Amino acid sequence: MPTIVFVHGAFADSSSWNGVIAHLKPRGYPVMALANPLRGVQEDAGYVRSIVDTLDGPVVMVAHSYGGAVMTEAADGADNVKALVYVASISPDVGESTLDLIMKYPGSQLGTAINMVPCRLPDGSMGMEQYIQQDKFPDVFAADVPRDVAELMAATQRPATESAQAGSPTKVAWKSIPSWTLVSTQDLGIPPDLQRFMAQRAGSTTIEVDGSHAVAVSQPGPVAEFIDTAARATTN
Repeated sequence: MPTIVFVHGAFADSSSWNGVIAHLKPRGYPVMALANPLRGVQEDAGYVRSIVDTLDGPVVMVAHSYGGAVMTEAADGADNVKALVYVASISPDVGESTLDLIMKYPGSQLGTAINMVPCRLPDGSMGMEQYIQQDKFPDVFAADVPRDVAELMAATQRPATESAQAGSPTKVAWKSIPSWTLVSTQDLGIPPDLQRFMAQRAGSTTIEVDGSHAVAVSQPGPVAEFIDTAARATTN
């Protein structure tokens, strides 16, 4: 069976996939939820690709939010990657950043919820990284997640650098690898109409789930079922 490789996005961590993984492991899927560095599209994609290249057999990659930009770059040219699954995610083209895409459609509330904090970048220079304000996190990021869980997610969120959110892929895997897109219809992070636009452009097989940006946490069963469908369609 294919290995399912998960790539989380900004303001989350690998544990955001726990519920989905719990549905997939009993079906026999090997799974790996990577710790996305969230430092920059090329840097993050290079790390993700280095792990994917070590895996034997077919791979299905799954990404959330900004992780979609990383997956889009990382999977290009990877012969073992058979499917891309975008979950409440961006699927950019060359030169399109997360920030660029979110501004194309109304509905995102991230802009008014983010705090910017100085940080030192891997090359030693100073930059800025972004957090969602903890009191706004439940409503903006995880409105359909139990409040106590959303508050824990807010406290443990992983920040992304401003340069990561403003960065864009130089390669586009969805032009050569079949893709599936799950649109979260109550998303206040990535507008649903933007998700639909990107899915149509990529020729993705698409479903819609009535969920928040944290749909993988609130509705892990439907997300896992969708991943299983993609895996069966491309690796049988």
